[in-house]
This record gives sequence, structure tokens and C-alpha cells, in this order.
Amino acid sequence: MARVLIIGSGIAGSSFALLAAKDGHDVTVLERDPAPPPATADAAWDNWERKGVNQFRLLHFFIARFGQIAKAELPEVVVALEADGALRINPFATMPDSVSGGWQPEDTRFESITGRRPMVEAAFARVVDANPKITVRRGAAVRGLLVDKPAPTNGVPCITGAVTEDGEEFRADLVVDAGGRRSALPAWLAAIGARPPLEQREDCGFVYYGRYFRSEDGSLPFAFGAPLQHYESFSTIALAADNGTWGIGISTSARDSAARALANDDTWERVVRACPLIAHWIDGISMQSVTVMAKIEDRIRTYVIDGNPVAAGVVTLGDAWACTNPSVGRGAAIALTHAVALRDLLRQQRDDGDLHDPVALARRWGNVTETTVGPIYNDTLRTDRHRLAQIDAEIAGRPYVTDDPSWISNQTLAYGAGRDPELLRAMVDLIALLAPPAEVFARHAVIAGMKAYAGHAPDPSPGPSRAEFLGLLA
Repeated sequence: MARVLIIGSGIAGSSFALLAAKDGHDVTVLERDPAPPPATADAAWDNWERKGVNQFRLLHFFIARFGQIAKAELPEVVVALEADGALRINPFATMPDSVSGGWQPEDTRFESITGRRPMVEAAFARVVDANPKITVRRGAAVRGLLVDKPAPTNGVPCITGAVTEDGEEFRADLVVDAGGRRSALPAWLAAIGARPPLEQREDCGFVYYGRYFRSEDGSLPFAFGAPLQHYESFSTIALAADNGTWGIGISTSARDSAARALANDDTWERVVRACPLIAHWIDGISMQSVTVMAKIEDRIRTYVIDGNPVAAGVVTLGDAWACTNPSVGRGAAIALTHAVALRDLLRQQRDDGDLHDPVALARRWGNVTETTVGPIYNDTLRTDRHRLAQIDAEIAGRPYVTDDPSWISNQTLAYGAGRDPELLRAMVDLIALLAPPAEVFARHAVIAGMKAYAGHAPDPSPGPSRAEFLGLLA
């Protein structure tokens, strides 16, 4: 077994801490934020300070793949989530038969276990704190890495632990960077003379304006249509959450300067009221003013270059590896998928007798990451770029045209999903990350449906045109 040091106790770090502890590893978690998790969902929302998580009280939804993995791998977390009032929700359970074709036994796969981010993270943290095989050090901000000197003959520095800002050293066989979007690993590696990772970084191009609401009786608004609705030059997001709470968001292009007026509560409400599918969602009790999230990075870092790791003894997990536009709710599902993949790799290394070979582990982790979660990142980025280009075209008053077959296929599938129950299930499989595109588009029913609806694309949701949107913003 190995000594594992995890930097960061968010969803990714907590998930891997629990998985590694189950396999008998000696686990220590360093968390920069000092406050322990509150005892209830409302206390977590009202009082928990998580300055290390910049989107902590913004809209969140935990898609079906997250719940599917949690139920299989971390049932103790599911128990804690349900005790705190997490919402179990399945779109096919309330969907009219005329749309769904009727309930099917396989539709259980679409169930999500979701809630507000503070509530979910607090439940994870309490389960981690209660695990006797895991040591959690809160208020322990990492300053840098510990390294073997001299470096191995192959020139790859071997990380042997981390040092905190107050000078305390923590030794480990493996350091797992789960520090999220703000991961400082490249700077720490530069400080010890390691090669920099390859990094691709750009603004994701979207801005989010969101608010949470709650009901007096614990009920939730009825959902007309999908949570994510696209209009001519903006989108809306309506997300049910825990304990009779829900979030509403509007996303726009960062280049749309007129949309910045959405930061005003009254303006925001006028726009939501003009969208008939979600207008009733703001009839609840407001829990916050408009919260804005901007300057969101699409960023991916590659730590194995031409087959050689920039450092051994350290790996990245979840958002520390790659992060994207959060509107499709994939972050936590990717993190949990990534954590299970790392657990499985450590098992394989152990079975192969290479558990304590950090260079081999780093190489293999690069390959595992590329094949396991790399395609999800690339697909998300590609879809976002098309949506931004579509918004730009709509603002300019021209149709959006592209020859990218993946975008065309997704648009055809979205059109057919409102007309064919099998295409609807295929689309939800893709959205919820329950099946990869290659598998979904190879289904006989999908092939037939795509032929029947070829050349079609979904119409914008009922709501303001571009001109009407600008009028509401004025």
C-alpha cells in the first residue's frame, strides 16, 4: 500500500480520498480553507466559507453519471446526501407518455442525485472526516513540492511530498493535485526546475447570471422541457436542487456587452419572465441577488510530453487537470470518473508490481486520462465553440452554418428528440454522460432516426427574439 497525499478536499479530492482509503492506502488530505463542513444543508449554504471554490454558490447540477458512480463506488456518500435532503430526480418519471413513449425499465439509469454545491460538498466532507483511514488537515495551504535530489538519471524529478505555507512537510509515495481550477501545480513544478506542462488556455466565452430560490413547503416548480433552453442570443438554465430549492441562470456570450445589464435583479427578472417555459420558476422566495460568473477558463494541462512525464510522484485530478464551461454540469461527473480511473490504475500498478515506480505511474496516468476523460473535455469544448459562434451569428442577424459533422449530428438528434422517444433517450444519454457518442450514434434506432430527420435543427425555445431581448435589457 502507498502513502497518498491529496491537495484539495473538493468533490475530486474527497472522492479519491474515500476510494483510496477503501483500498488500504494511507491517505492525508490538505485543504487550504480552514472551516470544517457544517452539519446541515442550510448551514452549509448560509455559513460555510470556501474561498478556494470560486463557483461555490452558483448554479450546480449533478448529472446522472455522477449519481450512477456514487451509488456503485461511494454508497456511504449517497446515504449522507439523502440524509441532508439531496434530490433524486428522473426526467422520464414525470414526462408525458406522448413525449417519452411511456416509462421503460431501463429509464432508471437517468436518475440524478443532486443539490446545491455547498450541500453536496459538505456531505462529502463529513464522510471523509469520519473515515478513520483518512487524515484531513484544514487550513493547510500548500506552498510547494518536496523533491528527491539529485533528480533521477532520466531527468524526471521525483516528487516526495508537499510543504505548507507554515513550513510543515508531508511525505508521500504519491501526491494527487485536486486543487481545482486554481491549481498552482505548474508554478510549484517550475520552482523545482521541472519542465512546464503543455497548457491550452482560453476564456470559455460565456458569462453566467444566476440566482437561487426556495419554496415555503418544499415543493419544486414544474419543469416544461429540458433544463437548458437556447434562445436566439442567450440561454437559460433551470435546475432543481435540494430541500425545496432551485436555481435559475442566464448565460450569454462574453462579447455581448448589452447583456451585462443582467447583473441587475430587476433586469434579470424581466428577461426570465419573458421566457414562458421558466417564468414561473421565479415565483419562489429569493435566496440571493444575481451572482455573476465571468472570465471562466477552458483549460487543459498535459504532464506527459512525448512519452516522458514532466515530473513523477504527482498526478492531477478533475479540474486541476482540465476545466471547461460549467453550464452542462459535467465537472463533478468528470471528477468522479477520473477518481475511479486513478483508483483502478493504482490497483493495476500494484498487481503489476509497479506500485512504487512513480515514473511508470505518471506515464500510465497520462494515457488513462487521455482515453478516459480526454474525449469528454474535447467534446465539451467543441460544442461550446459552436454555440458561441451560433450566438455571434444570431447577433449579426445571419444563420449559423458549419460543416462540422459532429455539430450537425447533435443538432439533428436534438430536433428528433422531441419527436422520437428513442432519439430522446439517446440525447439524454449523451447529456448525462451515460454513453459515449460513438456508441449512441451506432444504435439502429438512432441511425434510422437521424436519416428521417436529416437536415433539421431545433428551433429556439419560445421566448424573446434578439430585438426583444435588447428591449428587456434597456
